[in-house]
Amino acid sequence: MIKEACVESFTEAKLAQEKGANRIELCSDLANDGLTPDFETMKKACSELDIPVMTMARPRAGNFVHSAEEIEQMKTAIDQAKEAGAAGIVFGLLTDENKIDEANTRLLAEYAKPLPVTFHKAIDEMENPVEGVNVLKTIPNIKRILSSGGKATAIEGQEVIRQMIAAAEGKITILVAGKVTADNVTEIQQITGTTELHGRKIVGDLTSKE
Repeated sequence: MIKEACVESFTEAKLAQEKGANRIELCSDLANDGLTPDFETMKKACSELDIPVMTMARPRAGNFVHSAEEIEQMKTAIDQAKEAGAAGIVFGLLTDENKIDEANTRLLAEYAKPLPVTFHKAIDEMENPVEGVNVLKTIPNIKRILSSGGKATAIEGQEVIRQMIAAAEGKITILVAGKVTADNVTEIQQITGTTELHGRKIVGDLTSKE
């Protein structure tokens, strides 16, 4: 089981590693579901941690419909992640109709190479996240999809998560999120059948120590 801790500072990242996280998703502004972290934090985390660091590329809060200018900002975030030594990139793009923005997702997934891409919880905005999996599995370099099955929690979304895993056909890993904590991570792994899980408190509280 891979436990990916979602953090917004180097201090949290280091503590997550100490508590047993296998991988980090590094963001800023988790109150707004995570934005691109600053370059200095990226560099420090990537150089000083012993576990892989995935960095968010998301230029603003709000929806996941991004302009051409914002796509360029996401390219800059990808460039910074590569320079910092990140293990991968996290982003998500939708159309006005809440479908996968296939054209821009292909563009950025290609741009991110050789770093693998995780398509983040933007997919949970879709009416049918399984449909999103069917699109994303055709896009080279999309290696993971972060999802709670379109629900607030992984437990509520477990049935859709299982459908997403089946639809992925082993081509993409469904990285399960949605109130996954140190207390319920084993249960959620068992009921969904996933191999990778993600959470703010997946290895416990990261705010208890400076």
